[in-house]
Amino acid sequence: MRRRQWVSEEDFVDLIGVTNLIPGPSSTELAIYLGYLRAGWPGLLVAGVCFIGPAMLIVLALAWAYVTYGALPQIDWLFYGIQPVVVAIIAHAIWNLGRTVFKGLLPVGLAILVLVCYFFGVNVLLLLFGGAALYGLLRLLIARWPTKSKVASFVVPLLGAHFQASFESLGSFVRTGAVAVAAPISLGVVFLTFLKFGSVVYGSGYTLLAFLRTDLVQNLHWLTDKQLLDAVSIGQFTPGPVFTTATFIGYVIGGWPAALLATLAMFLPSFVLIALIHPVASRLRQVAWTATLLDGVNAAALALMTGVLIQIGQHALVDVLTWAVAALAFAALVRFKPNSMWLILAGAVIGLLRFWVF
Repeated sequence: MRRRQWVSEEDFVDLIGVTNLIPGPSSTELAIYLGYLRAGWPGLLVAGVCFIGPAMLIVLALAWAYVTYGALPQIDWLFYGIQPVVVAIIAHAIWNLGRTVFKGLLPVGLAILVLVCYFFGVNVLLLLFGGAALYGLLRLLIARWPTKSKVASFVVPLLGAHFQASFESLGSFVRTGAVAVAAPISLGVVFLTFLKFGSVVYGSGYTLLAFLRTDLVQNLHWLTDKQLLDAVSIGQFTPGPVFTTATFIGYVIGGWPAALLATLAMFLPSFVLIALIHPVASRLRQVAWTATLLDGVNAAALALMTGVLIQIGQHALVDVLTWAVAALAFAALVRFKPNSMWLILAGAVIGLLRFWVF
């Protein structure tokens, strides 16, 4: 931006705000939008393809290696050390985003409610957009209430009673151990599933994990929790948007045709939404309720990220060493802010040493 002077600092900030108002990977949408402003439809396509393409090809190559050599013991050793680092990276993302999103009791209360409902198996889409609507409604009630003390006297006991009932029920909630039957893998279903992901996922790319786990692990049974963790690990190791995880998952479940279709479906909504939102972007930035709903979406998204973190953490943190690796990686991210790739490489080395030395 500074070197080519394609947009001003003020316009660049506005573009970030616009891309945050629509679902999809914000960094990719920003690149697409810059291309669109610079050269219209051809610029939109070229910018998007050039931004996504290199990462997709790298992930595709790694997916081939994973499927071809994944049965080797050394591969399991690598992921033994990498997966705790990925847990730490996700936890650090939640930590950073939480300091921005959780300003006041209302977003915290909404996040707790969404988290409890997530563990009860409530639909992720309903939690994401229902949470945003509930947040907007409560903000409206608070704005029109005579005094904050009256709001607190009404809302806090209501939420408290709901949380108490939820946690009491949660104590008796146990997942069944029945063997699940995987749904047949169809390229059409692959395309539609990832098209849904690309159309609805807001916030950090890690929010995608909640949708991936719900649909691909729990509902369709195309992946295991371990494979999902491996996919996230590969996505962290490679440059480019986190959403290229779709390429890896597509290849694992259906080879290169599914990989290409999953990638196309995941990013297609970003191209369409940028073209659609541009004519009304300036007006959207001036509407107060869009910012309020976005705050609610962000709080719900963080709750979903936390829920998935807890679930995949059970598979990654299996002994004292993996807990120690996760804790050290998290501390390093908080204190020194290193590139996550170096932490993942360190985790891989620890995994290899663990089995070679001991």
